[in-house]
Amino acid sequence: MPVRRRTAIVSSLLVVAALATGGVVALKHSSGTAPAAPSAAAPAAVPVVAETVKSGEVPIYLSGIGFVQAYNTVVLHSQIQGQLTQIAFTEGQTVHPGDLLAQIDPRPYQAQLDQATANRDRDQAQLANAQANLQRYVPLLAKGFATPQLVDTQKAQVAQVAAAVKSDEAIIESAQLQLGYTRITAPIDGVTGIQQLDVGNIIHPTDPNGLVVVTQLQPISVIFTLPEAYLPQIQQQMAKGALTVLAYSQDDKIKLDQGTLKLVDNEIIQTSGSVRLKADFPNPANRLWPGELVNMRLLLETRPDGLTVAAPVVQRGPQGTYAYVIKPDDTIESRAVTVAQVANGQALIDSGLKPGEQVVVDGQSKLQPGSHVTVLHGKAAQEAASQSAQQADIP
Repeated sequence: MPVRRRTAIVSSLLVVAALATGGVVALKHSSGTAPAAPSAAAPAAVPVVAETVKSGEVPIYLSGIGFVQAYNTVVLHSQIQGQLTQIAFTEGQTVHPGDLLAQIDPRPYQAQLDQATANRDRDQAQLANAQANLQRYVPLLAKGFATPQLVDTQKAQVAQVAAAVKSDEAIIESAQLQLGYTRITAPIDGVTGIQQLDVGNIIHPTDPNGLVVVTQLQPISVIFTLPEAYLPQIQQQMAKGALTVLAYSQDDKIKLDQGTLKLVDNEIIQTSGSVRLKADFPNPANRLWPGELVNMRLLLETRPDGLTVAAPVVQRGPQGTYAYVIKPDDTIESRAVTVAQVANGQALIDSGLKPGEQVVVDGQSKLQPGSHVTVLHGKAAQEAASQSAQQADIP
């Protein structure tokens, strides 16, 4: 292409570009406004489950671990030796004082009693004869037909035979006692344990396991421990009256019985810094069993205007415990709270909340101060809570 022609084409292109630029500038001046920037989207509200802070009577409990101890436990031993001819109880049977539990062959002991009775009767007959002779000798002594020595000898004979009669009576009493021991009876109200001997065996007073163990279950006691720091509060409340104690199963789901605090031990356990307490329970349903470990709750006092929320409301952070409070404009405020106790899924709040305020129960993981929230109700709230519980169970 000739140089002249190429120069003409380039010049034409420069002119077109200049005209286009001038048109754009003119358009901006004619409109007087610049293109609008895209606006930022507002953050979506976080769905949460909430509840209202409640006010009312709240019991204050001290919790500890205890073990059940029977009032009385008796290992039944025989007081004599003999052959068992009858077992009159079944294992696990409730018995009362005087109930027959076993019978030992009574015949050898009945024979001893019969022999002792016969000896007494013989000696009583001799005593009667000696007394009759004495009564005859005394008048004869006054008339000179009997010597004083004869009368004194007869008096000694009467005293000797009378002493023999008393000895016989003592032997009879002992034989009757031995015969009574052939009946093994329950000494207390209680429940029988495992039978140790069967009919036909020879039972001895020295048998290590005895015949059976009878344990008293009603009433029953529980010994439990609490930190020694609570001792002044316990003593202060005991001065006002008897304190109520509740016994629960090891998983804290079943209330076993309600009783009364009877004793605070007279010394502190130095190794653990705790104090032992003893409570008595009527145990009508036999839910408390000797040797069982149970969870104990000592009712220290009842707070009349206590503030309570569900336990999940209380969160723990680097600065301590806090709760998310929903303000009237549906925004979130993080507020420090002080918890007095957590029991039965409810947290007792000492400070930080007011009655009637709304607090977040579920959904805290997505919140921060200033967040907007939407409070879920009914089925939606139940589903959200269930989902959170399932996520918490995932390791």
